[in-house]
Amino acid sequence: MKIVITGVTRGLGRALTEEFIRGGHTVIGCGRSGDAVFDLRMAYQAPHDFSVVDVALDTKVAIWAAKVLENDNPPDLLINNAAVMNRPAPLWEIDDREFTKLVDANLRGVANVIRHFVPAMVARRQGVIVNLSSGWGRSVDAKVAPYCMSKWGIEGLTKALAEELPEGMAAVPLNPGVIDTEMLRSCWGDEAGAYPKAEAWAKVAAPFILQLGAKDNGRSLSVGGRN
Repeated sequence: MKIVITGVTRGLGRALTEEFIRGGHTVIGCGRSGDAVFDLRMAYQAPHDFSVVDVALDTKVAIWAAKVLENDNPPDLLINNAAVMNRPAPLWEIDDREFTKLVDANLRGVANVIRHFVPAMVARRQGVIVNLSSGWGRSVDAKVAPYCMSKWGIEGLTKALAEELPEGMAAVPLNPGVIDTEMLRSCWGDEAGAYPKAEAWAKVAAPFILQLGAKDNGRSLSVGGRN
């Protein structure tokens, strides 16, 4: 299976990438860290491929997508994973620059990737788009209002996209669950250590994602099967 995934340089994206590769799948990924992308390139040779791309920049995504699709071989699975967390604070203390940076990565970035990859998938009438949501895309909490807003937006965007896809395809907003990552530690500190590490999570998440199909189109799902 050919899998395109964003945000592969750390956390869930890195763990998923390595688990998919161990399973024999081809992974095409991007991230913003040049050093981490270089490490991935050294560790995983062709047919895998990793590029430095900021998904918030539509032109950069367009160039990356054109390269990936140049042999007219769209992905079987497209995973929008890249996202950032706001500094934990009341909404009125989050300045416009930080708020806009989050919106650009978490919402515009997903739309940019969809814009440049999904037409090729639609032309083939095949493939699954998974947009990473969050428990905070279906609930809320104090001091993470911008992040909650973005993930509620992912839920709505994905469900609307599901209505537009041809029969046989699927778009799924997926809550990964609570995982001990750098992002979670920025909110919860050492309490995040009570939850699974990304590598252990990926061993459950990767097979769960791989079994998604047309039957799941438009469904809000969570890793492990909990809605």
